[in-house]
Amino acid sequence: MKPQRKQRLMLVGFLFLGTAAAVGFLLMALQQNVDLFYPPEKVVSGEAPINQRMRAGGMVLEGSVQRDDSLDVSFMLSDMAGSDFEVRYTGILPDLFREGQGIVATGKLTADGVFMAEQVLAKHDENYMPPELANMAQNIKDNADTGTGAGSGAQEGAGSNLPGGSAAGMTSDGAEKTGLPAANWGRES
Repeated sequence: MKPQRKQRLMLVGFLFLGTAAAVGFLLMALQQNVDLFYPPEKVVSGEAPINQRMRAGGMVLEGSVQRDDSLDVSFMLSDMAGSDFEVRYTGILPDLFREGQGIVATGKLTADGVFMAEQVLAKHDENYMPPELANMAQNIKDNADTGTGAGSGAQEGAGSNLPGGSAAGMTSDGAEKTGLPAANWGRES
């Protein structure tokens, strides 16, 4: 083999190994940053992984929030269909956190079934709900309205991320809510 050809072959080999290593490190980094969402039903049934970072969401049960003198808080998270589990969090909760509220928590599930949250997110206005919780809330509402049937407008007002829901920040006639007194700005009467 000629020295020039041997040199090219070594260069191609090193480029291939470098690219393979870079792709391997990238995949490893991405896998560590993936947080899968689990609803309360899957957490309670044991389908959620133990001691692995994940997201869990549901509704905070009424009367379940317990606070210490410190920043420790515990509460029950539920899908309102019988699947409840305890969440413990140390830190300052969002201002919009309250009982009966939909939340999403990021953390790890312990072997004894307690979710140790590292972060708690609450919905940001009266119309927004994370898609995972919106589907769960819609199923609960559909089950409660069994006599009305599907397509009865149960999704109306459930949030801008649902078909048929009103868009957040919009009135029924399509005008934006501004928080200012009603006025026909730029419209001739």
